[in-house]
Amino acid sequence: MKYKTVLLDADGTLMDFHRSEDEAVREALKKSGICPDDEQVRTYSEINDSLWKMLERGEIRKEVLMYRRFELFCEHYGYTADAKRIGEDYKLALSTKGYLLPGAEEFCATLSRYCRLYIVTNGVDFIQKGRYARVNLRPYIREVFISGEIGYEKPDVRYFEAVARKIPDFEKESTLIVGDSLTSDMRGGVNFGIDTCWYNPKGKEKPGDMALTFDARSFEEILRFVLEGEAEHDRKDPKQTGAVAHTV
Repeated sequence: MKYKTVLLDADGTLMDFHRSEDEAVREALKKSGICPDDEQVRTYSEINDSLWKMLERGEIRKEVLMYRRFELFCEHYGYTADAKRIGEDYKLALSTKGYLLPGAEEFCATLSRYCRLYIVTNGVDFIQKGRYARVNLRPYIREVFISGEIGYEKPDVRYFEAVARKIPDFEKESTLIVGDSLTSDMRGGVNFGIDTCWYNPKGKEKPGDMALTFDARSFEEILRFVLEGEAEHDRKDPKQTGAVAHTV
């Protein structure tokens, strides 16, 4: 088997960040007298996501991001609340929200029998540690590498270099990164020179400017790829064979 070490992204790959974010942002805003509806929560999520993309590109500092997202939210809706206070309340609430995506525990349990598993995640250390402590992955994951502790964010090569130094007998040629984010997980893996598996359950179109090793629709496909060496081009085209396409 080719892969001895698998680096697993957390949010959007193993953990349900959208549920955590939804609950935490509602609690934080409510403390400041704001009761957001579903549309406002989606707006916050879009603002937050755009700022994290800026962070990945080095265009904003993390400590600014922590409150700037709520400044932009309040400006958008005309609220006069204290954005920094909301930011602190949000971080505390988020640290208590840990949920696994369906099938994630079983996936890790199976894969851990054959590979060394590590989590590689961007985020604030106490938040990610708090969330991770509430899910049942400890028997399968050897260590969690959080960007807040490493000092660099994915996709920065220095993040991956630091992770590699912390993993005993690390070898690029026998390492795979699995993640849902093209901009942090896949770009980071490509730049660092390791194989990449894009967790892509919605079947989004592959980018033309990034050579990915594998594009998986499910945990089952990832397991087949890792354990059996199934290449992406071996997946049959349902248009040609009459097979049933993946649905989400």
